[in-house]
Amino acid sequence: MTVLARETTGEMLLRRLRSPAAWRETVDIFAILTAASLPWSTSLTGIFNVLMMLCMVPFLDVRAFLQSLKRPICAAPIALVLLALVGTLWSDATWGARFYAVNPTMKLLVLPVLLYHFERSQRGHWIFIAFLVSCALLSVMSWLVAFYPNLALKTDPPERGIFVKNYINQSQEFALCAVALAYPIVMLLREKRFWLAGLLTALALSFFVNMAFVVVSRTALVTVPIMFGVFALLHLKWRSLAIISAALLGGAVLAWQASPQLRHTIDRFTRDYNGYVERGEPTSMGMRIEFWRKSLGFFAEAPIMGHGTGSTRGLFERVATPAGEYRASAEVIGNPHNQTLNVAVQWGVIGIAILYAIWILHLRLFRGDGLANWIGLLVVVQNVFTSLFNSHLFDFHEGWMYVIGVGVAGGMVIRAQQDEAKMREAGS
Repeated sequence: MTVLARETTGEMLLRRLRSPAAWRETVDIFAILTAASLPWSTSLTGIFNVLMMLCMVPFLDVRAFLQSLKRPICAAPIALVLLALVGTLWSDATWGARFYAVNPTMKLLVLPVLLYHFERSQRGHWIFIAFLVSCALLSVMSWLVAFYPNLALKTDPPERGIFVKNYINQSQEFALCAVALAYPIVMLLREKRFWLAGLLTALALSFFVNMAFVVVSRTALVTVPIMFGVFALLHLKWRSLAIISAALLGGAVLAWQASPQLRHTIDRFTRDYNGYVERGEPTSMGMRIEFWRKSLGFFAEAPIMGHGTGSTRGLFERVATPAGEYRASAEVIGNPHNQTLNVAVQWGVIGIAILYAIWILHLRLFRGDGLANWIGLLVVVQNVFTSLFNSHLFDFHEGWMYVIGVGVAGGMVIRAQQDEAKMREAGS
């Protein structure tokens, strides 16, 4: 009886190993784990992503996959990676620095793979649910760490309300989840499903309350109104827009009055700017202005092809004031904290054209209605505007948010478009 049971189990495993459907299910599981681990762990995100890619290999339709790579939404990210590789040839940085600078672009190669897979998978929505639940749990931990700092895993340097990673990453996650929930909330209200709409509203508010009273990045403060504005223009009537805008304004005023942390964050804008302009201090805003000013000069020196991959740090070292001075001009960095300038310094106008082509093509992909279109559009809009203050397409955390969000939502949208086309053909 035991031998029979073992044989039956072995046959079942062998059957699953030969089943394309089973492999696709395994890929979906690792995609879910990748999204769920992103707010918590860099290592786990990388491990699950590699396992997801490996599980695609055994039954990959190579011809169909290669055909999908010809689409502009796939070709543009690949082109930026190829440009980074070719750009190593005219850079004067060390070869180690050149290949290190290529690495942040490599995640873009996963985007076409996700588009291809979730064009065929029915489980794309589970990836978004996993990320939302994971961020909700992180929000709970953020509150606990705010009151009990010893619980934090991140202690060097310690940050208020930060369990892992940093306040910029956490704010990006919470802002994305909170604004993304606006679409299902409005749809549920229109269907008169008030209990579920109320539950999602409470969840969205919990993210905003955390950002108001625990910690928030200034980048999130700037971009959240923009993301809400996009939603309002696309999905609200003027009467609803006026009511919701008034409610949000009232909530913002209340948060301002009740939250010293929020007032402190906003007050830093003025203090940082004045400290830089009047005394040249290396404040957060002051250093960004200094990085941007110098990067524009580097771009002017090599506007067409740039200085090459990995050249940025060497350029900043060349023009830095003597080390040891407490001035923004003495800072040396390999990232200008602006995505366009990061690309422009290394690859010139050619790089800028490819970067903007990526954003524009992906924005055009999400022009329709539906949750997948809204999430994909929001991910692109958030990345575009936060990239004014950081190189978020190349940063690990925000870059993977973009790749996963656009890849999964884009695949879902393409599948829906194909199903709609088939229905039209059948009807005619």
